[in-house]
Amino acid sequence: MKLTKLLFFLLAISVLSCGNKEEQTTFKFGVWTTADVKKSDADYTKEFKKYKDGGIDEVLINTGTDPKLLKRIVPLATKEGLKVHAWIMAMNRPGDSVALQHPEWYQVSKEGKSCFDNRPYVDYYQWLCPTRKESRNHVLHLVEELAKVEGIESVHLDYIRFPDIFLPISLLPKYNLVQDVELPQFDFCYCDECVKAFEKIHHKNPKESHNTSIDMEWKNFRLNAIKAVVGDAYKIAHQHNKQLTAAVFPYPEMADHMVRQRWDKWNIDEVYPMIYHSFYDEEIDWVGYATKQGVEDLEDKKTKINTGIYIPGLKNDAELKQAILLAKENGAIGVSFFDGNALSESNLKTIKETKASLK
Repeated sequence: MKLTKLLFFLLAISVLSCGNKEEQTTFKFGVWTTADVKKSDADYTKEFKKYKDGGIDEVLINTGTDPKLLKRIVPLATKEGLKVHAWIMAMNRPGDSVALQHPEWYQVSKEGKSCFDNRPYVDYYQWLCPTRKESRNHVLHLVEELAKVEGIESVHLDYIRFPDIFLPISLLPKYNLVQDVELPQFDFCYCDECVKAFEKIHHKNPKESHNTSIDMEWKNFRLNAIKAVVGDAYKIAHQHNKQLTAAVFPYPEMADHMVRQRWDKWNIDEVYPMIYHSFYDEEIDWVGYATKQGVEDLEDKKTKINTGIYIPGLKNDAELKQAILLAKENGAIGVSFFDGNALSESNLKTIKETKASLK
């Protein structure tokens, strides 16, 4: 009798272990997509069914930070077997009706120009200051409103960084730019609150720095400002039993250099690095390189990586399959595609077939 109980106990442990192992090793497929309040429920159902039939497991949905629209969409997606993440534009808040009432909330360049009305690169670059109490609390309030929505997996932060101090190399000709050094019109944030907070810690004014590009205290101050917003967002998400995830630049050292974003230092559940090789004039194997770099930087942390793949940057379905395999081989737990509108029937067929080959 005792032997029977022992064997039953060992069998139960074995089953549980296998179940956990399966859960941890299942490679997932996601897609970023933007919602439209005018779209009918039937159209959403058709879209979600298309994704599910094509091997997609989760949708990262931008509702323009509208929790009501998100509440409406979540049941439609979950009914089709998809998990839902609430995608939010965090520090870059173009057209934010609340923030626009407070011009002082916006980031200021080294030239002294606010992106409230002097926007770097493109008109939709309206960045809020992560240091100023009112602007960061506004962003965290939006995070909480999304986190309250039942049925979502995570609040998914995007633009959780500073404006690009360096653009991806393939985009420079579009703006007729040469960025061999940090240019003052793209260097943020020098608002009064940032300067005051920095002076309190380091007893010096960054505006008077001989060379801010090599002033590590000033650089770390900004990295830590973003890190602090992420840390608070993590607490809020978990208070509502949701995870916190984020779309980030390809790997930590590169993100640090280009947009003041050091995501391997963050308290966050999962990251989705946008490893868009065509933006950097790289070949497809760079997807594997950048994935591996991020995985190694996170080696001692709980944070997991989902590799972001840019569909328009792929030459064909063979490259799509290769990108997926490179991500998996180099330690990602999944991939996510940008974006839903770009996925053709052929792409979805390739994704489904590649997914089946991984089992």
